[in-house]
Amino acid sequence: MVDLEIPLGKRTRLYRFLEMLPAIISYGAIITLVVLSLVNPLLAAIYLLLIILTMLVKVVGTTTHMVVGRLRMDQASRVDWRSRLEDLEDPHAAYSRLYGSTSTHIGHEQHLENLRLMSASEPGFFPKPSQIYNVVIMPAYNEPLEVIQPAVQAVLDTTYDKKHLIVIFAYEERGGAGIKKTAETLKKRYQSKFHSFHIVEHPKDLPNEVIGKGGNITHAGRWLKEYLEEQNIAFSDVIVTTMDCDNKPHKTYFDYLTYEYIAREDRKHLSYQPVCLFTNNIWDVPAPMRVVATGNSFWNIISSMRPHTLRNFASHAQPMDALVEMDFWSVRTIVEDGHQYWRSYFYFGGNYEVVPLHVPIYQDAVLSGTYVKTLKAQFIQLRRWAYGASDVPYVGVRVFSFQRNVPFWAGFTRFVRLLDGHITLACVSILVAFGGWIPLLLNGEAARSMAVHELPDTISILQRVAMIGLVAMVFTSFKLLPPRPARYKRSRSVIMVLQWVLMPVTAIVYSSAAAFYSQTRLFFGKYLDKFDVTEKTLATGKAKKH
Repeated sequence: MVDLEIPLGKRTRLYRFLEMLPAIISYGAIITLVVLSLVNPLLAAIYLLLIILTMLVKVVGTTTHMVVGRLRMDQASRVDWRSRLEDLEDPHAAYSRLYGSTSTHIGHEQHLENLRLMSASEPGFFPKPSQIYNVVIMPAYNEPLEVIQPAVQAVLDTTYDKKHLIVIFAYEERGGAGIKKTAETLKKRYQSKFHSFHIVEHPKDLPNEVIGKGGNITHAGRWLKEYLEEQNIAFSDVIVTTMDCDNKPHKTYFDYLTYEYIAREDRKHLSYQPVCLFTNNIWDVPAPMRVVATGNSFWNIISSMRPHTLRNFASHAQPMDALVEMDFWSVRTIVEDGHQYWRSYFYFGGNYEVVPLHVPIYQDAVLSGTYVKTLKAQFIQLRRWAYGASDVPYVGVRVFSFQRNVPFWAGFTRFVRLLDGHITLACVSILVAFGGWIPLLLNGEAARSMAVHELPDTISILQRVAMIGLVAMVFTSFKLLPPRPARYKRSRSVIMVLQWVLMPVTAIVYSSAAAFYSQTRLFFGKYLDKFDVTEKTLATGKAKKH
């Protein structure tokens, strides 16, 4: 039996070293520049330019993935996934009908090939759509009904057969009487709209649990296991999607998900990741939050085009039989979504992948009661995400163990990518913004070197080249926006362009600072063991000035 759990209490020496490693390298990258500037400014310049050139190459790649990924989303959103799913009920008849047909829609040729393979397979090898049930687990803390109901309604408004859709509203006992009342209201309104609608209360203060979403959805998953057994529904016929209570899935999401689940032969060892877009309330949030939210949305689009690096994030889906075997999600981390990838990867001995679904699940950007509260809430959310650095020791001890159950080089490359991602998030923005001046400020002899003297200008030129990516991002961002609310004038669109001057500021003040905060806590063993819920506030009908 593979040990999937994050340790509680005292760690081993190796585990503690790996916990400290992200901070050591992130701080070390900046300290190295300072030391080289004092000792040999030319080496400092070369060191910095190598970092910036590496990032420039990455910018080219990510910009390409962003543009292509956005086009792929457009294509996937236009596909009639409901019709394709219905074809799988009788693949032989559908193949006979569609053979020789052409279509400009994404995946048409693959659809024909799927139908051919299913027609030739043994009966029962591929499940029928009529066998499959989709389950939505929607966790909540104390969010208002006005926030939650549109999310439930969005699930109802999807094209998927509601007779095969089960909704579990999983609320926290510690959320108080208000959320319990909300749960009862939702059940009354929606229990007849789906196959079934259930409310499950997660008790507070359960042993060996951190205060977080993982414990809540795991409790709901265990309840679901008993329910399915009572209903005689096979675990292999159930797909579970976790979805925050402000999430709104694309209308074809469940049809698309079910189609991919049926068409994949090794379906138990897969999870499914839609594109999370933080655009529900994007017109209403302050400018810094719009930049952060749009940047995060773009990153999710980029990730969808890189299946070899794709990880579980926020809303995602996984088969019930796999979840039961793994005892669902971790209850010992506040980043249970990303951590689920590593739990699954090691549980299945490396035979595990994340399948991208090129349709969005729309989420809220951070918006609190006041401007200041919103700024604070954004940092709290990002530091929680950055705490994903806690996966570095979890992965490292399993990759570098003599008892490892995954191929070494496959595990090692994943470990390096994981570590690199967190280091890059922490220090690169600071190095790019200020690194060019450090040799000149710290070493009076630096100005005598032409290469060092021209370093700030050289970096500025490279930054302007990288602006191509920013221009593409600005242009593409308008394609992501929902319609402008009537309460805003057209001048709001101009502000949506000008806001991007804040990107360097948000990169440092939010992304970099949040990463350093989380890595520093890990370095000193001051673990984040409480999920700080991001406050969800509805915008008023009045136009916001920021």
